[in-house]
Amino acid sequence: MTLDDMKRAAARAAIAFVPDNCVVGVGTGSTANHFIDALAEIKGRIEGAVASSEGSAARLKSHGIPVFDLNAVDRVPVYIDGADEINHYLHMIKGGGAALTREKIVAAVAEQFICVADHTKRVDILGTFPLPVEVIPMARSHVARELVKLGGRPVYREGVVTDNGNVILDVHGLRIAEPATLEGEINQIVGVVTSGLFARRRADVLLLGTESGVETFR
Repeated sequence: MTLDDMKRAAARAAIAFVPDNCVVGVGTGSTANHFIDALAEIKGRIEGAVASSEGSAARLKSHGIPVFDLNAVDRVPVYIDGADEINHYLHMIKGGGAALTREKIVAAVAEQFICVADHTKRVDILGTFPLPVEVIPMARSHVARELVKLGGRPVYREGVVTDNGNVILDVHGLRIAEPATLEGEINQIVGVVTSGLFARRRADVLLLGTESGVETFR
């Protein structure tokens, strides 16, 4: 079984968490794409979706799934998305696809956050995957200097502009023992839109694709 097979299995398992007649929150990335494809098979029993990126919105629409503006939706019972890293407490690093801000907004609104991932994404300590930080363009150098003070090595993600018109700094060299604390510290830097740490709003459930099947963690 390939890693892609494991992602697909985890994504398909998330369908069981989708209530009838609801608006589903949908994430961004390769595993989220597998979920969108699976969601298309049950599109007749949901109202539609809220997407965390323009790319996901386009994929949903290509399947004939209505896409709603989050401001027009009363409630989002469940949000399904992947992770670049996730620890045993279900804290995550996200943002490899540069959609971290919209992902964090939809996750904050959702009543339940289901993370779908393959087993390579589960780690003891976050930080091997560089931490993405979305930054207002004029503040890039200032934010980079502040991130160095926190022990990181920020690298500008060349050629990437987020759906919000901002830039990404990927912070290397961190060993994140206290994710919620670091999330707060980074988010307080002037010019930061948000960091890719999802600790204050962690996942409620992890569906982990493995060689032996999908494992569930809460």
